[in-house]
Amino acid sequence: MSLSITGKTAIVTGAAKGIGLAVARHFQAKGANVMFVDIDEDTLAAELGAEARAEGPVRMFTGDLRQKLTIANLLSATIDAFDRVDILVNASRRMAVSDPLNVEDDAVEMLWQENVMTSLRLSQMTAKRMIAQAEKAQAEGLIGAIINISSIAGCQTQPGLLGYSIASAAVDQMTRSLAVALAPRGIRVNAVAIGSVMSASLQASLKDSPDWRDSIVNGTPLGRIASPDELAEVMQFLASDASGFMTGQVLRVDGGRGLLDRVVIPAY
Repeated sequence: MSLSITGKTAIVTGAAKGIGLAVARHFQAKGANVMFVDIDEDTLAAELGAEARAEGPVRMFTGDLRQKLTIANLLSATIDAFDRVDILVNASRRMAVSDPLNVEDDAVEMLWQENVMTSLRLSQMTAKRMIAQAEKAQAEGLIGAIINISSIAGCQTQPGLLGYSIASAAVDQMTRSLAVALAPRGIRVNAVAIGSVMSASLQASLKDSPDWRDSIVNGTPLGRIASPDELAEVMQFLASDASGFMTGQVLRVDGGRGLLDRVVIPAY
């Protein structure tokens, strides 16, 4: 099976910066048509410039994907530009600290809406478009790939990341559930559970807490923080025919961090 995604059309959310931008640029470099999607119009426009206005493999779309109408408009814009959609990467994600004992804390609700419900609705509506275009073309076999970004926080909890942990676990289960539901229609659904990746948000956090970098590195067996480009390589694999018999999987890309027991003296 081939790693090629040449000629395929991908929608990548969160594409104005960080992980989403790295994935979108990587897919573009590998020959895919790419719809760059983000709510931050100024940053996305500054990144793409005239590139997105020319007739070519790159387009941009901005809007609040929490709204169903925005999702419908995104899919219509993608079809208008490229005639089809083959790959969806739900790379837009938020991380926020939440207080487990504060009933007024809105972080859990916010993360649930932005990290779970937005990805779910976009996946559902994109899957319908993939199915419709396959039926029109009388295509059989694999017709699409959906890739979610999750986190090792989905199975390793920290008190201050209550909302993020809940949302990440939900994305994992959403991935498995959609994979089973969509498999008969030829759509694969997988996720990547990340450890520490040098995203835009992590970069900003490390500026304020330089000691945090040492803590992350020391807690990662491979001894470093991943680059967004490394994550993009994994995304290409999941989008390509090379992973054609994989669905419902949550791949850990965390440098081995999830393997560690941080208790200094184990209670054996």
